[in-house]
Amino acid sequence: MPGKKKAKLLVLDTNVILHDSSCIHHFEENDVAIPITVLEELDNFKRGNEQINFHARDFLRDLDEITGDNLFKKGVSLGKDRGKIRVIVNQTWDEQLIEVFRDDIPDVRILNSAIRLQKQEPSRTVILITKDTNLRMKAKAMGILAQDYTTDKIESVEKIYTGRRLIENLPTETIDALYSKPFYVDEETIPEVPSPLPNENFILRNEHKSALATYDGFENQFHKIDKTPAYGITPRNSEQAFALAALTNPSIQLVTLSGKAGTGKTLLALAGALESRAQYRQIYLARPIVPLSNKDLGYLPGDIQSKIDPYMHPLWDNLGVIRHQFKENDPKAKKIIEMLDQDKLVITPLAYIRGRSLQKVFFIVDEAQNLTPHEVKTIITRAGEGTKIVFTGDIHQIDQPYLDKLSNGLSYLINRMTNQNIFAHITLEKGERSYLADLASDLL
Repeated sequence: MPGKKKAKLLVLDTNVILHDSSCIHHFEENDVAIPITVLEELDNFKRGNEQINFHARDFLRDLDEITGDNLFKKGVSLGKDRGKIRVIVNQTWDEQLIEVFRDDIPDVRILNSAIRLQKQEPSRTVILITKDTNLRMKAKAMGILAQDYTTDKIESVEKIYTGRRLIENLPTETIDALYSKPFYVDEETIPEVPSPLPNENFILRNEHKSALATYDGFENQFHKIDKTPAYGITPRNSEQAFALAALTNPSIQLVTLSGKAGTGKTLLALAGALESRAQYRQIYLARPIVPLSNKDLGYLPGDIQSKIDPYMHPLWDNLGVIRHQFKENDPKAKKIIEMLDQDKLVITPLAYIRGRSLQKVFFIVDEAQNLTPHEVKTIITRAGEGTKIVFTGDIHQIDQPYLDKLSNGLSYLINRMTNQNIFAHITLEKGERSYLADLASDLL
């Protein structure tokens, strides 16, 4: 009988905890070490209303519930078939580390803890877990194994579901039939479309004809999709037609739209919300605030509203595009102003939504690629009855230093929700802002 696999000893960096406050419960049989420096850093983050502040508080409360004298010595068990957790207090400096890194900063202290543990327990595999690429390189330079926190990472960008397929060389009679009635998969299935996913979209064509269709998982049918306008916005391509169909379909409660700048993600989401406004109590359009150059909002001049305004301008710009589709005295233009005045249409930072009721709300979250998987989960799990949530973003334009194409909340959400009847996704690829904008997005 083979011997039991020896547990690894994982040293956690602060950014892992701020990314996922429940991280210590995801390491299976491996032991976890928390340098005291990490607790000191978390203390600086525990006040505030941003998601990282909630992560800091949640983790500290969780750790406080783990009682026992051994928490600061050999460790306390995290549960059956799980490893132990301990807090590393001893900060005796490693001589080799001091020669290389002379500054006494948190990263160096955390790295020092990993080095000391590896020397104290040479028979074990010690790994520094950090989302900081630079710290991983420093650790490897000092002979310490270092890895990213990959629990919520998807496998690869290439495998992200796009939400649409091109099916060519279909018989003309098949395409013609779709114009007159839906196809029931069990009885009249299109053999050229194997294993359709719920709300997956299809471009069906041959040399002479074409049609757009979507698969309804509830009814087990293929339905034709038309390029139907929504609140003055007419889809310019098949992707936008698919997106508007999903956004205005009341049976689809969760929609994700991804794509580069200029593909119309936010504009389509807002147009779909306004077109569907009668079904909802309010429309919320929100985005996370990610200060440029990692500078805090306090760095900017003015009161809190003037600090926030620059981050909200793109949302107001999209609303302006829709308003300008109509003349000033048009009822639809007046309706937008009325909804703003009555707080039925709210544009706000994402943090300001916290604590609000999400009952019968059309909730659009812009720039969702800057959210962690845990943040996305927090938003969705607060959805009340009759609420629809739309996430938009570009997984290739991430402003958060510890997120990437594989670990951001938008990619994670698309990967996990695919094949659910109430979920639809479309990757928008064709830019419609202008030829110049499209060219710059591709080449620069």
